[in-house]
Amino acid sequence: MSERTRRGRAMRWGVPVAAIAVVAGALGAGPVIAAVQGDPVLPERTAEQLLADAAQAARTTGAGVRPMSGTVIQTASLGLPGLPQLGNGDAASPATLLAGSHELKVWYGGADRFRFALPGRMSETDLIVNGDQAWVWDSQANTATRIKGTARTQDGAGRALPTATTPQQLAGEVLNRAGATTAISVTNTERVADRPAYQLVLAPKDGASLIREVRVALDGETYVPLRVQVYAKSAAEPAFEVGFTSITFTPPAAGNFTFTPPAGAKVEEKVVDDLNGKQEARQERAEELRERAEIVGEGWTSVAVLPFSESTLKTLGQASRGQDEGSAGQDGNVVADALLRSAKPISGTWGSGRVIQTKLVSALLTDDGRLLVGAVTPEKLAEVAGRR
Repeated sequence: MSERTRRGRAMRWGVPVAAIAVVAGALGAGPVIAAVQGDPVLPERTAEQLLADAAQAARTTGAGVRPMSGTVIQTASLGLPGLPQLGNGDAASPATLLAGSHELKVWYGGADRFRFALPGRMSETDLIVNGDQAWVWDSQANTATRIKGTARTQDGAGRALPTATTPQQLAGEVLNRAGATTAISVTNTERVADRPAYQLVLAPKDGASLIREVRVALDGETYVPLRVQVYAKSAAEPAFEVGFTSITFTPPAAGNFTFTPPAGAKVEEKVVDDLNGKQEARQERAEELRERAEIVGEGWTSVAVLPFSESTLKTLGQASRGQDEGSAGQDGNVVADALLRSAKPISGTWGSGRVIQTKLVSALLTDDGRLLVGAVTPEKLAEVAGRR
């Protein structure tokens, strides 16, 4: 197994060790857990100790996850403008995950033995990997696609099925943002998926952030992220939440990884190398955008500034969600068009433009051809625009 493959799996499945080290270094001794009434009560840990435990668990298991199975629920209430029906009800379309609740079932038996199931209203899309065998089953289209190629099956097959974000993925991104600009506290009385859990509460210190706090629940025994909740300012409920509703840390039954196309199903083949080529093209587009962007500030209130056109906004949306051509790409265009229609006029000493605000993100489109984006207030974007 290549070093690159191992790193990719760690990012997908566990809290990255590097991210934990960044947070731990910023905490110093860290706040001591305050005694809270409730059940269960786990052994007390400072934030620094808890992150060190999580890092050690990630090192011990390699990818950060032992064999397990469970159900993940992702809920989004981002305050986006009214959107038309996306993906024709296709649960695997990334754009459909921007609103409402969605379920993801997970079976993980090892690096080359896992299954994801993404149920829709009247359908289900499955990714099944079992050694050198990989299938994508789309019950709505009655199509079974076999993933073939010389590259490792997991890396290519995973690109064939857009899926909901897992708590492990989002926890890694959140911890990467934490540092000196973050106030961190810990509780030891949470229960998630009927398991005792620690909860890290990360709150931006800068009032310009639209995010009030992010709560990351870590399993009290394995330190695997079980739930991530992102709260917007002045909101009682999370604007975005992804977490396990059930989880079992035992090897799943072998039958979960066995797949035979049903009688009458259309059977297709895709080559991993072809999928890799499409993925590389998306990465190149995203890298081009990153190279053109200027980052102003740091941490929670950082703002990206880059040349703007409406096609740039659409490309940003597709690149950030890992979308490909076809219906997913069309959905990205629909979302971008709806956002542009919701934009409100704004002006200042810097000039004029249009501003888009959701619960967690704002974007300023200036008439002189700039796009400013960040998890900050429109006033912060206008301030940055006046400095450029």
